[in-house]
Amino acid sequence: MQRTTDIARLGWIAAAVVVLGALIGAGAGLLTLLLYGVEHVMLGYMEGAGMPGPFAVPAVRRGVSVVVGLTIAGVAWYLLRGRAKPVPSVKKAVAGDRMPVWQTIVHVVLQIFIVGSGASIGREVAPRELGAMLAQRFCDLLRIDGENGLDRRMVVAVAAGAGLGGVYDAPLAGMFFAVEILLADVTIEKVAFGLGMSSVAAFVATAIKGRHTFYDVTAMQSESTPTLMLFALLCGAACGVAGALFRRGSSWAESHRAKGRAILWWMPLAGVVTAAVAIIVPEVMGNGRATAQLGFSAFLSDASAASGAVQSADSAAASPWTLLAGPDAGWTVNAGSASSQSQVWAMLGVLALAFAAKAAVTLLTIRSGASGGVLQPGIALGSTLGAMLGLLWLFAFPADSLTACALIGAAALLSASQQAPLMAMCLVMELTEAPMAFFVPVGLAVAASALVSKWMLACANRCAGSRKTGETGLRVGWNR
Repeated sequence: MQRTTDIARLGWIAAAVVVLGALIGAGAGLLTLLLYGVEHVMLGYMEGAGMPGPFAVPAVRRGVSVVVGLTIAGVAWYLLRGRAKPVPSVKKAVAGDRMPVWQTIVHVVLQIFIVGSGASIGREVAPRELGAMLAQRFCDLLRIDGENGLDRRMVVAVAAGAGLGGVYDAPLAGMFFAVEILLADVTIEKVAFGLGMSSVAAFVATAIKGRHTFYDVTAMQSESTPTLMLFALLCGAACGVAGALFRRGSSWAESHRAKGRAILWWMPLAGVVTAAVAIIVPEVMGNGRATAQLGFSAFLSDASAASGAVQSADSAAASPWTLLAGPDAGWTVNAGSASSQSQVWAMLGVLALAFAAKAAVTLLTIRSGASGGVLQPGIALGSTLGAMLGLLWLFAFPADSLTACALIGAAALLSASQQAPLMAMCLVMELTEAPMAFFVPVGLAVAASALVSKWMLACANRCAGSRKTGETGLRVGWNR
């Protein structure tokens, strides 16, 4: 009897890997094509290796696109949330909450729509929610439940991770998202199940949307150095602080999200603010790819001689630094020119402005009532912060490249903001296709950021608990 049960269990796991993985991959691929279609209609461009953001789109069209997009989505979410069955979060779906079919599909499409129109928020939640909804129906069909619903919980979590792995062609990150964040339980079965389904989803999605490197990090030295290891430790600590603050900020924005009729004016307001900021900082629009590439493409020709980093003609042409210096930018900075002090300070100013703008506008978008993720915005913030620290680092240690510093910062801040070091490290390495040797400094930075951010968040929670206890005591004393 036990053997029969084991064979049946192996059968539905295999079926889930192949069938459910393929369905989720097809959904992730179609959502990516939908994003490109919305960008083409609303902004007149499609993001890609040669154009990571709407830099060539006129400011007026950028503004109209994001305001109209968020206004339409605001009305749609007002109706959906007020008059239809609510769509639970992925974590609640893993815990057992039911995800309605058509409401989830509309909710998912709206997330892709606002990102395509220029809203500053991640798009990775949409394929995760789609995967979780499909997984629940798959479990219903095969009557998968298990003791205390543990099998169903595992399937839903793994399917949500497969959505992430499919949309970004990142099966390792998809697997770690499931076991590290959603399940918080690493076993051989869960790892194998998650990696298998994420791999199938990534394969199918790639067949639909095509394959390309998400971030260009070719302007990077070929090998790690002892000084880069030291930088990774220091940058990891700094990103731990920044990541913890970003996590607190996004949690606050989520808990204070506009509801009811307030969403009808909050979301258009977020669109107006985004449009105004994008006049000067166009890379703030979208899920964070353009802002992150600004950090990854930071390059100083004088410093490259010591590090051995080389920026190809194609990479330079597609660099946000080159695109920002276009005729409508209003300023000129050429990151490939001689690395004089004035050049370095100019680059620092641009990176700092992009960092602050991306953080503020993303939190405002969440506060306005929009749904979406913070993975890509977290990578964007980490890349720009890493590049800023790298510019200062190169004064003392020119053997390290700015791109390597940005890579380390991206993984470290994402690790801190998500409290998921393995997922963060793998996602950044898979999206950049960085050399395997850089797993070493990236791993050190991720470890440092995770520890620092965990300590900071624990201290913040204790302080908040102490304040709440004090306020309760005062109220009790007053009532007496």
